[in-house]
Amino acid sequence: MEKLTEITFLGCGTSTGVPVISCECSICTSENPKNKRTRSSLYIQTESTSLLIDAGPDLREQALREKITRADAVLFTHGHADHTAGFDDVRAFCWRREERLPIYGSRDTLNILESMFPWAFDKQYPGLGYVKADAQEIKKEFKIGDITVIPFEVEHASIQTHGFILQLPSGKSLAYACDMKALPKESNSLLSRCDIHIFDGLRFQEHPSHMTVQEACNLADSLASPETYLTHLSHDIDYAMECELPKNRHYAYDGLTLTL
Repeated sequence: MEKLTEITFLGCGTSTGVPVISCECSICTSENPKNKRTRSSLYIQTESTSLLIDAGPDLREQALREKITRADAVLFTHGHADHTAGFDDVRAFCWRREERLPIYGSRDTLNILESMFPWAFDKQYPGLGYVKADAQEIKKEFKIGDITVIPFEVEHASIQTHGFILQLPSGKSLAYACDMKALPKESNSLLSRCDIHIFDGLRFQEHPSHMTVQEACNLADSLASPETYLTHLSHDIDYAMECELPKNRHYAYDGLTLTL
């Protein structure tokens, strides 16, 4: 019997995390654990493949919390620090493999990582227990084990940013775009066929490079999304207010696991 795929939100917070340093608002001081948000990242586990999307500054804490010991590849959405600053902790996923760890990103993202961690991409460097990366530039659809990955570009500030459609061995698919202000029209047809959508839903107030909660819900409606989860949440979002979202629209929280 085929094992179901598990999708785990390692983190669902914005770049500051929640609580925010020096903030004493009602969300930052909330005792609800679902209002504690580390930086956004996703982990996918099928019967034979383990995939990590982004490696933010909280990766060590997230991996220990979820007892993650393996990643067959790491996908990067873009090069901002809240999605790349935990790159060095990826070393733990290199220790149990002979070959170099595939690292996927746009050319701009790979350039950022290579400038920060040149030794990790230097194939002459012996490694000595550190990251041994195999840079793979994202250009078109590709496979990682039994997962098909379809990248799509999204609008997010001035930096090239990707979302990913993951086609899973069960036949189900999900779309993940954690940092996005708008979805290019040419991507609509791809995303409209997905079973689950995970979208940026930073806050209620307008933001120049992130979708608001309302914008994310509107996009989900336009795609006739069966189920949508909002991530990259700021301290404006109180998880207790999830009941105010439209039907089949949810706030994600750290540790939330979806089974497909």
